[in-house]
Amino acid sequence: MDGLLRSHHPCTLDKNALRKACTLDLQEGDVGLHTSHAFDPREVTEEDFDAAYRVHVKGPFFLTQTLLPLIADGGRIVNISSGLTRFSYPGWIAYASMKGAVEVMTRYMAKELGARRIAVNTVAPGAIQTDFSGGMVRDNQDIARQIAEVTALGCPGLPDDIGPMIASLLSEDNRWVNAQRIDVSGGQAI
Repeated sequence: MDGLLRSHHPCTLDKNALRKACTLDLQEGDVGLHTSHAFDPREVTEEDFDAAYRVHVKGPFFLTQTLLPLIADGGRIVNISSGLTRFSYPGWIAYASMKGAVEVMTRYMAKELGARRIAVNTVAPGAIQTDFSGGMVRDNQDIARQIAEVTALGCPGLPDDIGPMIASLLSEDNRWVNAQRIDVSGGQAI
């Protein structure tokens, strides 16, 4: 699939090369971006906000648009949101707002693509021990403890806690699940 990405922007796909390369039955993707210095909404710059928008809203929208001719009728799209659209923590206003937009976009995509039997859903993880935001949940024991204290299952999640939910949404067993936001947080902040 050489040549699919244009060198001037790492997130821009060469649509013609991609169409020649493959067809798809499913699409899933997420890229995490949080401006860790912006813990006060007054510190979020316009550049920070625009960067979050490009990654979390514009990226999934235009990726779906680009891949749509390749997604088979009856296929699946799984978008990634965040528990931060259901509960609020200081410093996450821009990120959570973008993920809220993804949830609305998911419902509209489900409606628009229903004629092709393409199911579109959103998975919303809670705090997961990854590299996201500098690995803050994984590497900071104080933050991990705080998350554990407000999570019904008593600990932050692991990447392997999210993958099975995504896989189940992509399976034929869940073909009738559509336009849903599925919280995968271990019961964080309930």
